[in-house]
Amino acid sequence: MSLQSKIEWTEATWNPVRGCLKISPGCKHCYAETFAERFRNVPGHPYEDGFDPRLVPEKLLEPLLWPTPKTVFVNSMSDLFQDAVPDEYIVAVATVMLLANWHTYQILTKRADRLQQLLTSKLEHAGAARHIWWGVSVEDKKYGVPRIAKLHKAPASIRFLSIEPLLEALGPIDLTGIDWVIVGGESGPKARNMQAAWVESIKDQCDKQGVAFFFKQWGGVQKAKTGRLLNGRTYDDMPAQLAATIPSRSARQEIVRELQPLTDGWTPAPLIQLASRQSIVA
Repeated sequence: MSLQSKIEWTEATWNPVRGCLKISPGCKHCYAETFAERFRNVPGHPYEDGFDPRLVPEKLLEPLLWPTPKTVFVNSMSDLFQDAVPDEYIVAVATVMLLANWHTYQILTKRADRLQQLLTSKLEHAGAARHIWWGVSVEDKKYGVPRIAKLHKAPASIRFLSIEPLLEALGPIDLTGIDWVIVGGESGPKARNMQAAWVESIKDQCDKQGVAFFFKQWGGVQKAKTGRLLNGRTYDDMPAQLAATIPSRSARQEIVRELQPLTDGWTPAPLIQLASRQSIVA
């Protein structure tokens, strides 16, 4: 089953990869690492290995079993484009997203170079799919803003920015070709401060450039108290989502039965072959 999410801008999470490595200041107080490391060395727990990066092929087919459309944050506990994930596995994940096209998928990465590279090559078809949204994390000028330029060059139908945690004023940013911007402050016991002027600057730029704006939270030590109001209201704008026909339960189960061997010693070839069969996703 999908994991119902408490993240304000999504409905469910899907984690065919677990764990990650820190690469920039936005990673400093990673909520996913904090959660995973609590269970390191707990026998049988999904995070028995803590936050060490690893593939979870037994999770690959999950979206095919969900009978109702969901907005899905892909790899909320990882980064699909980190070095530990082979290209072929990323292709397999994307192919499942193409097959289970009644969901909307949100993929977020700090590895913008690899995102751009693969969307111009092995992920070209997934980039063109409007039910798959591709985004980069932006936390500051030095590390985050340059990722936006990489996203501009990636041939994706829907592009978005997750500006969270916002750690400083970003100044003018190029929102050309960006469909959605999420802004949020850091939360937790060591949360770094976010100033209202930083948020308002980004919102003004979104308004002027016609970009959907979503304000997630002020954050802080007790984010429930600081809330989500910006100038007295909430901002929940998102790109329009497509409606797709959901195959019958028996049809979906047949796909899963055919692909089930992938969960042990997976190979992407059967997934890629199935993705080209229009009768499955129609």
